[in-house]
Amino acid sequence: MIATKAYAAQTSTTPLTPFNFERRDPGPHDVQIEILFCGVCHSDIHQVRDEWGGSIFPMVPGHEIVGRVTKVGDHVKNFKAGDLAGVGCFIDSCRVCANCQADLEQYCEVGMVATYNGREKVTNNPTYGGYSTQIVVDEKYTLKISDKLPLAGVAPLLCAGITTYSPLRHVGVGKGHKVAVLGLGWLGHMAVKFAAAFGAEVTMLSTSPSKEADAKKLGAHHFALITDPEAMKGLQNSFDFILNTVSAEHDYGTYLNLLRTDGTMIVVGVPPVPSPVHAFPLIMKRRSIIGSLIGGIKETQEMLDYCAENNIVSDVEVINIKDINSSYERMLKGDVRYRFVIDIASLK
Repeated sequence: MIATKAYAAQTSTTPLTPFNFERRDPGPHDVQIEILFCGVCHSDIHQVRDEWGGSIFPMVPGHEIVGRVTKVGDHVKNFKAGDLAGVGCFIDSCRVCANCQADLEQYCEVGMVATYNGREKVTNNPTYGGYSTQIVVDEKYTLKISDKLPLAGVAPLLCAGITTYSPLRHVGVGKGHKVAVLGLGWLGHMAVKFAAAFGAEVTMLSTSPSKEADAKKLGAHHFALITDPEAMKGLQNSFDFILNTVSAEHDYGTYLNLLRTDGTMIVVGVPPVPSPVHAFPLIMKRRSIIGSLIGGIKETQEMLDYCAENNIVSDVEVINIKDINSSYERMLKGDVRYRFVIDIASLK
C-alpha cells in the first residue's frame, strides 16, 4: 500500500483538512502518478457539501489531475515512468455495454466509477480524488499529457475543457456557424476558446458588462447583454447553436428564440431547479435542446492533443492547498478567472 497525503472533508458541514490514507499498489494494468496539479471544480463544492445527495465521507475531491508517472504495472503498454499523465472525472466503467464499446464511457449503462465520491468496482472501497499526492489508475482510463503546455493550465481541461469540447464537436461546429455562449465562467471561457478555434463566429451572452473585454480577449467576436431587451430582440433567429453553461436558475425559453430554424441549444450547466419550456419556440422553428456530459477517454485524449497543437489551456489561478476552503468561498462569489488549480507541491 502507498501512503498518501491529502485534504479531505470529514462531513458535509466541516472544512477540508489534512488527511492521510493509503492507495493500492499498482496492479499489472495500473499507472501510479505523482500528482503535480489538480483543478478545483464547482462540482467539488456540491459534493463536499452533499448538495446532490449520496456523498461518501471522508471525501478527497478532485477530478482534474495532472502529474508524472512514477511506476507502471507489468502489462502497461502506453505509459512509462517519467511520462506526464492525467486523470479526469472517472477511473473505470463496465467496459462491455454499448456505450463503453462506443468510447462513450461517461454514459456507461452500469455507471462510470467517479474519480472521487464513487466506489471501486472490485473492492467497493470509496474512491479518493486529486487533492492528494498520488493516484493509481488503470491505464485504460489514464490520459497522455503533452509537455508543450503549462501543466497548471492543462488540469482544468480534464473537466471544463472536455465538457465544452465534446458537445461542440458532436454538433459539428465549424466555419460558417454562428455560436452563442451563454455565461462567461469556468465552462464559458473554454467554450469561447474552442468555438473560436473551430472557426465559428462567436457571441458571448452575459449579464455582466464588465466581462466584455475578457470575452473578446478569449476569442469572442461579439458581446451582448441579456439584460438589454433591445439587444436580445436584435438577436432573434441569429444562432445555429447556443452553448448554455449557466448553472444558476434561468429560463431556457428566453434563449430558444435566438436560434435559427433547426438551431440547437446545448445544455452543460446544471441549474438547481428545472426550467419550464413551452412547445411553441421548439415546433415553430424545429429547434432542439440537447444535453452533454464530459466526454469519453478517446475523445478526451483527442481534446488534449488538439489543445497541445493549438496552444489552448484554461485561464487559472494557482493556489496553495491550505487556501482551499477560502477558494471555495471565492468560487461561490464568482471571484476567480476562471479556474483555481492546486499546486500539490504545497501539500507535500
